[in-house]
Amino acid sequence: MKNMMADRQLNFLAAANLLVIAAAVAFAGTTFISLYNFQSMSAQVPELGLLALGVMLAMVSGNGGIDLSGIALANLAGVTSYLLVRDWVSSDDSPMLFCWAFAGVSIIVGLVGGMVNGYLIAFAGLTPIIATLGTQMFFTGIAVAFTNGSALSIGYVEPLDDFGNSPFLGVPLCFSLFLVIALAIGVVLRFSPFGLRLYLMGSNAKAAQYAGIARRKMLFLTYTACGVLAGIAGIVIAARTSSVKWDYGTSYVLIAILIVVMAGVRPDGGYGRIICVVLSATALQMLASLFNFLDISNFFRDCAWGLLLLLFLAVSRFDFGSLFPKRA
Repeated sequence: MKNMMADRQLNFLAAANLLVIAAAVAFAGTTFISLYNFQSMSAQVPELGLLALGVMLAMVSGNGGIDLSGIALANLAGVTSYLLVRDWVSSDDSPMLFCWAFAGVSIIVGLVGGMVNGYLIAFAGLTPIIATLGTQMFFTGIAVAFTNGSALSIGYVEPLDDFGNSPFLGVPLCFSLFLVIALAIGVVLRFSPFGLRLYLMGSNAKAAQYAGIARRKMLFLTYTACGVLAGIAGIVIAARTSSVKWDYGTSYVLIAILIVVMAGVRPDGGYGRIICVVLSATALQMLASLFNFLDISNFFRDCAWGLLLLLFLAVSRFDFGSLFPKRA
C-alpha cells in the first residue's frame, strides 16, 4: 500500500481521472456521472485497453519494442471469424455455439498473427516498428480482400450482444473480462519468472544476456501474447458493434500508444505497471466521452490525442532533477 501511495505516476493518473470527471460535470452536467453513462464508457474501454496492454508488453521488452499491428490484427480476427463461423454454425439455431466458435477462431487468428510478428522480430531480426508496420498493412490487406472493402453485419446474436453491451451486477461483461485479463498479466509480470526476465531484458539487455535469458524466445512469446490480446479485442469489437470491418478504429494505434505513454511505460523498455495502463485507459475514455457530450469534432479529437502523445513523450525524456541540483 505504501509503495502504491508513493508511486507518482499512479497518483497522477488517479488525479487525472477525478479531474476529468470534475470537468465533465462542470461542462456537461450531472448526466455524465449517471450509471448508464458510466456503463457505456466502461463498455468502450476494453477495445483500446486490450490493445494498449499489448503495446505495453512490447515496450517493456526493450529493443525499441512496439506493436503497430494490433487494431489491424483485431479487425482481421473479427472478419475471418465471422466468414468462417457463419458457414459452420447458425447464429439463429445455436447462438451460444456460434459465439464460442467465433471467439475461438478470433483468438487463433490473433495467436497466428502474433507469432508472425514474433518470428519477424525475434528470429528474422527486423526492428519492431518496421516489422509491425509491415504486418499492419499485411493484415489490413487480407481483411480488405476477404470483405471486398465492405463492412459485414453480424446481426443480433443475443449472447454476443450481451457480452459486448449488457452489464452484470452493474458492470459490463466485456469490461469485467478486460479487468481479469489485466490482473492476470499483472500477476504474471510481477511474480512469474517470465515477468522478471522480461523486465530485466528491457532494462538491461547485456545483464539479461549474461544471466542466460533466451532473448529470442522471450521476444517471440511477448509478441505472440500481443497477438492474442488483439484477437480478444476483435471479439469485443464485434460484440459491441454487431459487425466486422477492415478499417474499424483507424486511430486506435495512436490512442493505444498514448495510453501506454501516459501510464509511464518507458519507451526504451524495462518498466511499466498494469494498474497505470488501466487508469490511463479509463481517463482517456472519459475524456473522449466528454468530447462527445460537447459535440467536439473527431478531427479535433485526433489532433488532441497527437498533441498529448508528443507532450508525454517529451516529458518522459526530460530530467526534472536537473532543475533542482543537489547541494554540496
